[in-house]
Amino acid sequence: MSKITYSLLILVFCISCTSEKPEPTPTPTETLYFPPATGTTWETKSIASLGWNQTAVQPLLDYLALKNSKGFIILVNGRIVMENYFNGHDANTPWYWASAGKTLTSTLTGIAQQEGLININNKVSQYIGTGWTSEPLAKENLITCKHLLSMTSGIEDIANGDDVTPEKLQYKADAGTRWAYHNVYVKLQDVIAQASGQSWVNYFNSRLRDKIGMSGTWIQMDNNSVYWSTTRSMARFGLLMYNKGTWDNNMILNETYFNEATNTSQSINLGYGYLWWLNGKSSYHLPQTQIQFNGSVIPTAPNDMFMALGKNDQKIYVIPSKKMVVIRMGDVANPENPTFALSGFDAELWTKISALYQ
Repeated sequence: MSKITYSLLILVFCISCTSEKPEPTPTPTETLYFPPATGTTWETKSIASLGWNQTAVQPLLDYLALKNSKGFIILVNGRIVMENYFNGHDANTPWYWASAGKTLTSTLTGIAQQEGLININNKVSQYIGTGWTSEPLAKENLITCKHLLSMTSGIEDIANGDDVTPEKLQYKADAGTRWAYHNVYVKLQDVIAQASGQSWVNYFNSRLRDKIGMSGTWIQMDNNSVYWSTTRSMARFGLLMYNKGTWDNNMILNETYFNEATNTSQSINLGYGYLWWLNGKSSYHLPQTQIQFNGSVIPTAPNDMFMALGKNDQKIYVIPSKKMVVIRMGDVANPENPTFALSGFDAELWTKISALYQ
C-alpha cells in the first residue's frame, strides 16, 4: 500500500470517528416544585444560583418596607427565591386579599362548570331565581354568569358601592355592552352554592383550599366576603395558576377554562379576563372610569403577566415566561392616593423586581 493511500485511509478513519462522537449530555431541566400540603417545608433557590443581580435585592426590600408592605414572596419554578416580612408581619400572620380574591371566585366557577354543576353561558337567574336585581325582568335575564366573570353585567357600578342587595343592583346598560368594575361578581358565589347544594365556604374548602394546602378563611367585611390567609397560602394559589390549574399532577381546574380566564374575555377592556387582570394588551380600562387607556397595564412588567389585584395593593403576579410568581401583601402603598386595584406602585415595584434579572 502506498504512503499516499495509507494516509488517506487514516484521514477518513479520523473524520469518521469525529462525526460519530456522541453529543454531550444536556443539563436536565429543573422540575417544577410543589410544597407538601402540610407542614412548613418549602424548597428554596438562591439569587446567586439564578445568576440574578444581588445588588438589586436591597433596593427592592427598602422600597417594599417604605411602601407599607407586610409580606413579599418570589417563586421561581415553584421554589422560594425571596421571602420577606415587614412591619410586624411574619409567615404565620394572616392578611386580607381584598379584590385579589376575585380570582378565587373565578377559579371556583371554572371548577363548578367542569363538574357539570353550572354553565357560565347560562343566565344567573337560572341558578338563583329572578329578582336578584331591581332591573326589569327582560334586562335581568340578559345577564349570564360569564357577564359577571368579565365585569360586563351592565349594572350601575358607582352610585351604590359594594352593596349587592337587589334594590342596589340597578340597570345601566344591556349586559355585554359596557365594562365596569363591580362587586356584583359575588353573586357567582350564590350561584355555586345553589348549584352544588353546599355553602360557598364548604365548596371552596373542599375543591380548592384543602387540595393545595392553603390556609385561610372567608370573613365578612363591608358588604364583602373577603379571604384572609398567610402570604405563603397566597403563593400556593399563584403557583397553581402558574401551572395552569394543576397541582403536582392533580388537575384542580381544567386548562380550557384556565386559558379563557387568563385571556381577554370581551372586546371592551382588553386587559381583563375572568376576574384576572392581563398585562401586555394594546389597551385597558381602569375601575370606576369608562376611559380607554392605550398600552400595557404595567409597562415595566413582562407582557405575558396576568394578575390578581386588590384594594390597598394586595398582589398576585404570575409570569409564565420568567417561571415566576410574585406576591405582595400589606397596607396601601401610597396612602395619599389609594386605589381599588391598580396604582403607580405596580409600575415602580416592577422596575425594581426586573432589576433582579436584567
